Amino acid sequence: MNHRFLLILSALSGVAACASNNVGAGLPSGGTAYNLVPAAISNVAPAEYRIGPLDALDITVLQEPDLSTKAAPVDAFGNVNLTLIGDVRASGKTASELAKEVAGRYGQKYLKNPQVSVVVAKPVAQKVAVQGEVTQPGVYPIEGPTTLLGALSLAKGETEYAALNDVVVFRLVNGQREGAVFDIRQIRSGKAPDPQIRSDDVIVVGYSEGRRTWRDITTGFPILNIFRFRPF
Repeated sequence: MNHRFLLILSALSGVAACASNNVGAGLPSGGTAYNLVPAAISNVAPAEYRIGPLDALDITVLQEPDLSTKAAPVDAFGNVNLTLIGDVRASGKTASELAKEVAGRYGQKYLKNPQVSVVVAKPVAQKVAVQGEVTQPGVYPIEGPTTLLGALSLAKGETEYAALNDVVVFRLVNGQREGAVFDIRQIRSGKAPDPQIRSDDVIVVGYSEGRRTWRDITTGFPILNIFRFRPF
């Protein structure tokens, strides 16, 4: 019996030595992670939607039905093609910014003081990628603001061997890919805020070798399942 117990202790030491393969090694974590990915704030209005490739737009030019269009597609390069003025850059603009641009283009040669409105009829640009140790990795559309926990739920949650303290959010900032590490155990317990997720963020859930090893140990020594203690 003592020999078996020593084997267990030795195995647990191995668990501690190989806790996880850190996806977020060297990236900011804890409080500093929120400098890159701020916490969601419920009483702050979400940023206005920015048009992206493959969105469909309803563009109305007041009293000019021949220039108005329904479900105009934004092409893969981010442009929308309109009567008389041709391609107009739409990607990255809000609806009001695009309306101002279109009005200016028509006003240069064709109309006097044109009134233009733009509505995003079918937004498809907002998406988030969830990878790593989740049940269903993939790219998921998001409508409106969401959070890290909300994005993980789209992928049906983490796997049994996920490193819950090694969940990385990668984000493009000024053309550079940056990342921050979060501990979703702290978020779920209310000890840390749930960070706001943006369109085109990439979330990667790390793999915990320690959790896998612990599972192997408890399979070999079922008596350990009576304890609430879990190393990871």
